[in-house]
Amino acid sequence: MSLTRHRLTVSLWLPLALLGACSGETPSDSSATAPASGDGARVSTAEKRYGNVTRERLLNADNEPEQWMTHGRDFGKSHYSPLDQINRDNVHRLGFAWEYQMGTSRGLEATPIIVDGVLYTSGTTGRVYAVEAATGEEIWRFDPQSDGQVNRYTCCDEVNRGIAVWEGMVYVASLDGRLFGLDAATGKVVWEVDTIIYKDRAYTSSGAPEVAGDVVVIGNAGADYDARGYISAYDLKTGEFKWRFFIVPGDPANGYEHPEMEMAAKTWDPNSRWDVGGGGTAWNGMVYDPELNLLYVGTGNAALFNWRERSPSGGDNLFLASILAINPDTGRLVWHYQQVPRESWDYTATQPMILTEMELDGVTRKVLMQAPKNGFFYILDRETGELLSADPYVPLNWAKYVDLETGRPVIDEETVDYTRGYPVFVEPSGMGGHSWNPMAYSPMTGLVYIPAIEGGAIAYDPTDGHVYRPKQSNAGWTVLFGNMLLQDPDTLQEPLRSKLREVQAAGKHKSRAVLKAFDPKTGEVRWEQESVGYWDRGGVLATAGGLVFQGTDTGHFRAFDAETGELLHEIEVGTSIMAGPATYMVDGVQYIAVLAGWGGGGWFAPHPTSAVVRYGNANRIVAFRLDGGDVPKPPPVSEVGPIPEPPVPRTGTPETIREGAQLFARNCTICHANVDYGLTPDLRRMDAATHASFKAIVLFGARRTRGMPQWDDVLTEQQTEAIHAYLIDLAWNAYDAQRAQESAANP
Repeated sequence: MSLTRHRLTVSLWLPLALLGACSGETPSDSSATAPASGDGARVSTAEKRYGNVTRERLLNADNEPEQWMTHGRDFGKSHYSPLDQINRDNVHRLGFAWEYQMGTSRGLEATPIIVDGVLYTSGTTGRVYAVEAATGEEIWRFDPQSDGQVNRYTCCDEVNRGIAVWEGMVYVASLDGRLFGLDAATGKVVWEVDTIIYKDRAYTSSGAPEVAGDVVVIGNAGADYDARGYISAYDLKTGEFKWRFFIVPGDPANGYEHPEMEMAAKTWDPNSRWDVGGGGTAWNGMVYDPELNLLYVGTGNAALFNWRERSPSGGDNLFLASILAINPDTGRLVWHYQQVPRESWDYTATQPMILTEMELDGVTRKVLMQAPKNGFFYILDRETGELLSADPYVPLNWAKYVDLETGRPVIDEETVDYTRGYPVFVEPSGMGGHSWNPMAYSPMTGLVYIPAIEGGAIAYDPTDGHVYRPKQSNAGWTVLFGNMLLQDPDTLQEPLRSKLREVQAAGKHKSRAVLKAFDPKTGEVRWEQESVGYWDRGGVLATAGGLVFQGTDTGHFRAFDAETGELLHEIEVGTSIMAGPATYMVDGVQYIAVLAGWGGGGWFAPHPTSAVVRYGNANRIVAFRLDGGDVPKPPPVSEVGPIPEPPVPRTGTPETIREGAQLFARNCTICHANVDYGLTPDLRRMDAATHASFKAIVLFGARRTRGMPQWDDVLTEQQTEAIHAYLIDLAWNAYDAQRAQESAANP
């Protein structure tokens, strides 16, 4: 861990009167020097209470609308604020208030927490920042110094989706699975625990911890690899381990850790592929109900995906793709609801949940709402787990409907069962429906605002059995989605070639991202706003000012009319935005703050419309207020230039190059997109020194300190040489194509 000492420049706009400026002067950036990080030099805890979130305050959050005390504001995580100083009548005056440069350049997904004038948030790998909410001036920052080797196991960038703040403490999980309790006033480590109990498997932690009663709870990620999901609970003050709840059973021959696992095991084949882990990881989507003292946990997808290989004799495979209600005092299950029995399509129930009260059929119910990946919008009675409704919010075909009597989906086996040896088209794809990006519920309009994705995938598993690869991807299928569905079918082999032609002929090959105003009572979409591309699905904020806010990959911050969907105001920020905004008030002024940075979800290659292409990806917090100025944009990205002539000749036979391409696709493409505007190095541009050191870099970690992990426990020297041969061939092909294009342009 480190609490660094440094100078910080904060760009800040304030009205001239507050700056004490003479008439005719214009606002300018001001430079502020941060205090010594971690030493509490700015202000003592006796002068100001930091992180003072309590049960009483949280239960009465609407009485303090100026605060944002969870990453969804209230305990129900509605992402709705009663503040209305900024409203549909004056939102055109919204402008820049301040920014804070975070010093990183990866994906940002957290919604900040603001308590008593201090903004707390997390960044990449579990870094934490505390700044003055009115100015952006740094109070402290914390770096967990996460093990760079864990990058190998991150399906979705070095992201972190948030922190928890409670009674003077800030809780955060580092990417490598350590949970920290930090002093909210200084950022100093009060306690630290390692939550990963299986060191021989591919685990990471990217979700926000959840304070539930007297414990703080954290899950993990890795179901696409070889993880067995579980959540762990620790004492708030000391970090003492309290309990652990496993989400899927292990090999019955080893016994059961708690009674729920014996129950779940009855829904699995006794000869299941226990070696692959089972999946079910809780990587996001936890919320605590202090009224009922229940912790709700959304669980993840399967490992293996192919259920006929994962659990050959069938079964529902609890607790995959489920919502669990757990008593946080005991760690025991109170109720559960499984959304996707024998999950097979990368459908997770880890998407954000919202707790509220709602009148349904003349009865006011305490409800839980969720729009998970599978495309149905669920409303459950949060006391009992009773399913109240399940309406589609995006096109779907994996199930015909959900039977409200049994709670079970009626799966369309003929349409979407890819385990029979031929490819199928399934909607939604594994992107969702809806992913981690926060949705918002406005009690004023009665609408839920969902950053949705409409699009399907071609799924196929031609293999007979699956060879388990420790700490590597073990999905066990072939899938085409997103831009893959736009490719020329002739680049594929049968039967994928014919299936892609069929999908394209039906017009099903294009995906889109849509902000939807969804009526949970009727299942109707009231209005929608389509984004530039399917990858653009920023988190959402709704307010009593009649507004819905969302950032974009193009680098804009937008305000929509909550009733009609009309775009009322748009601010160019210059940095791509995926995270959900928060709003708060300090000294009578309402602010809106959002984290800006692109990455995560496998999108290491920004699309041509992305702000990353124009301005890079310098991570920052940007805040807005009425009568603010223009947002300062980062300096433009310089031209990358043409592909240079490779400094080494082609090596390797066609067979070796094909092997290298397969190995690269399996292990490397999650980070290396090899395009001009990617977030990681374009390996077509390797210089002679990098080529000479290729084996040392890949196998032995020569650049581990720069974020490139070592692979000697996965790849052999021969396989590394095959990957190198493929990359050399790729570079020469790009160079030759470039020369041919130049010759054609200048005959």
